[in-house]
Amino acid sequence: MAADVAHAVSGQLSGANSHLEGVSFNSRSIKPGQLFVPIIDQRDGHDFIVDALSRGAGAYLTSREPQGRTSIKVENTVASLLILGAWARARLNDQLKNRVVAITGSVGKTSTKDFVASALATKFRTHASELSFNNDFGLPTTILNAPDDVEVLVLEMGMRGFGEIARLCQVARPNIGIITAVANAHTQRVGSIEGVARAKQELVESLAESDFAILNADDLNVLSMRKATKAKVLTFGESKAADVQMSSCRINEQGCAVAEVKTPWGEVNLLMQVPGRHMARNALAAICVAGILELNLDTVAQAISNSAISPSRMQIRKLKNGAVVLDDSYNANPASMRAALETLLTLDGTRRVAFCGLMAELASPDEDHLAIAKYAVQNQIEIVAVETNLYGANPVTFDAAREMLAQLSAKDVALIKGSKVAGLVRLCDGL
Repeated sequence: MAADVAHAVSGQLSGANSHLEGVSFNSRSIKPGQLFVPIIDQRDGHDFIVDALSRGAGAYLTSREPQGRTSIKVENTVASLLILGAWARARLNDQLKNRVVAITGSVGKTSTKDFVASALATKFRTHASELSFNNDFGLPTTILNAPDDVEVLVLEMGMRGFGEIARLCQVARPNIGIITAVANAHTQRVGSIEGVARAKQELVESLAESDFAILNADDLNVLSMRKATKAKVLTFGESKAADVQMSSCRINEQGCAVAEVKTPWGEVNLLMQVPGRHMARNALAAICVAGILELNLDTVAQAISNSAISPSRMQIRKLKNGAVVLDDSYNANPASMRAALETLLTLDGTRRVAFCGLMAELASPDEDHLAIAKYAVQNQIEIVAVETNLYGANPVTFDAAREMLAQLSAKDVALIKGSKVAGLVRLCDGL
């Protein structure tokens, strides 16, 4: 009820005490009866309150003067959303029974989240972050939109600065924390790789002695975090020292990994449906969670193998001209760009073309972009720089890149990748 929300966030209720079910901060996708939370970011969400109400919002938060109907006035809408998320998490505590999984890392967060959710859904009623709902408004929204009978939460946590993950952990109170990798991402905000590691480490620092920290044994920056947590530690990777180890791996004709995995609970095989050796490594973290929660590993391995992941992440798309496109356009940093190029090399084709957009928020953007261009040239991959000159190649416009995609042949394979701000997720739409 709206009164319960107002009480939880110490807000001022105006209008009817309406029944509420769920939360949205996007007026275009709001469902009838949801609470609309206007976010002040690139645009001011208060400008869309009337639109949200017209689409059936049951009430709305506001830090401005109310615009009629049922409103809850607060000082700060994002801060109130975080408080509301923590309130919802506390209400779910008994039925979750220490089954809240949080995932962070410079690369692989979303795919790992998808694999973990697929694994846990074989036994539990599982609710996971949509898309990349991993920040101060995405994470509490995920918790608030969990179904009443939820038994597991799988939450992604992003990092754009120090203290963000610690703040999200106060809301989510995770029992299992996964660190996928520490790489050159958002270094402009935290200064260095060491800064990235310190920020990511906030997740395992939040865990209690009865909790579990799942760490990438192949990444020394991650593995060293075992010293920073009170939780029990389980490791994954290709290292022989890993608790869950990918003991062998080959890449099939579709660019997907076929792997054998050794675990403390027995051996299993993975036949991934998503291209990229690194996707199999991400799947190891999901196997760790399954083992901790005592799930059947064969059933879990099958679920992970068949798992679909969020759109525009290592997604194979076939164009009308017959060309195969590896759509990994949702986001990018040097580590994920290198992994995507490595995957492109495993796909059958007489010509390989990478449509690359800006990699944002890097401390050394010139050096990082040129290193990717050098790797591409060394491996006979053509780079098409889309609206950025940082790759050392003459940039093309978005429309010119679309035309180049349309002119590919059936024997060509292409990669599309760039940071969110590059907007490449729309590059091959309709082609």
